[in-house]
Amino acid sequence: MLVRLLTAVLLGLVGIVFGALGTLVHTATVGTLHLPWGIVVALAALGCLLAGIRLLSTGRLYTVCAALGALIAIGVLSQKSFGGSVLITDSAIGWTWMGGTLAIALLVVGWPRFAARPRAS
Repeated sequence: MLVRLLTAVLLGLVGIVFGALGTLVHTATVGTLHLPWGIVVALAALGCLLAGIRLLSTGRLYTVCAALGALIAIGVLSQKSFGGSVLITDSAIGWTWMGGTLAIALLVVGWPRFAARPRAS
């Protein structure tokens, strides 16, 4: 029981780190065309993290902990600071980062686990 609790807390902290790092890089662009590579990398990294946890664990608890950690980090970092600056702006990329994170978390957590089919001889 203690191992499950510590694993859940650790994965929640990993989710916080992924959410914070994704928030920092989601607005990065490339060149003069302003190709938004940051949002693609941030969403792909979070999706891979959550899908990997879901595939390697037997239940949904650990995936929920990591997803909640990421969502809490994004929620905290989306607030206006004392100086008035924000990390997640009211733009299409900002809304894509917040909405995409929630959509990926709901998709990965809600995805059913299919039983293995017996092979026909």
